[in-house]
Amino acid sequence: MQNLMANARIVLVNTSHPGNIGGVARAMKNMGIHNLVLVDPQEFPSGKADARSAGAKDVLANAQVVGSLAQAIEGCGLVVGTSARSRNIPWPLLDPRQTAAQALAELPKHQVAFVFGREDRGLTNEELHLCNFHVHIPSHEDFSSLNLAAAVQVITYELRMALLAAQKGDAPAPVWGTEWDEELATNDQMEKLFEHMQETLVEVEFLDPQSPRQLMARLRRLYVRARMDRIEHNIMRGILTATQRTLKKLR
Repeated sequence: MQNLMANARIVLVNTSHPGNIGGVARAMKNMGIHNLVLVDPQEFPSGKADARSAGAKDVLANAQVVGSLAQAIEGCGLVVGTSARSRNIPWPLLDPRQTAAQALAELPKHQVAFVFGREDRGLTNEELHLCNFHVHIPSHEDFSSLNLAAAVQVITYELRMALLAAQKGDAPAPVWGTEWDEELATNDQMEKLFEHMQETLVEVEFLDPQSPRQLMARLRRLYVRARMDRIEHNIMRGILTATQRTLKKLR
């Protein structure tokens, strides 16, 4: 059961202070998680990160550094993004305990990424749109901000508690059912679908690129909420390809 944590991935986006990266590494190792991916950190590697890691230098040494969030979550079947505020287009929202239950149910099947944003402003709307669910830590409204390592500690603690419960035969129930006949489409497969869908909708003149009116954001929400499997993904790509082919014949 402990090997499940090999499929858990902590992703930090554009972290400004290297000490925070070290603090996150320590929080991860406390809870048995070692996969750290850094998206365009402002300073890494760094002695400040090493010092704050307090014995978790191995997590830092094995950390991956990539240039975009899309690269960081490539191959993941579930992506959860941390969000501290409401959005113009609400996304499926979980609390940390629900997030842990959902992740634990899916970790045997595929990689699961937990995405944390910048210290001062979190994740952008575009980055949050890459996530299947958002997670909100219900801190007190009078002092709601958490530092980065503390936020990671909350999520990873809940994940470890869910794991310990499962080892006793009392696994928490996931929010979304996970028993399925096919593997779920990965995040990068879904991104290719959304690119293909946008291209096709422009071609059939349903989407005006000069006035998109959040159409693609709402379609993203629909499809990430549905959690498509790989066969369903391939069917949708086939429909879009056939639509484009027919359109060319008509022209």
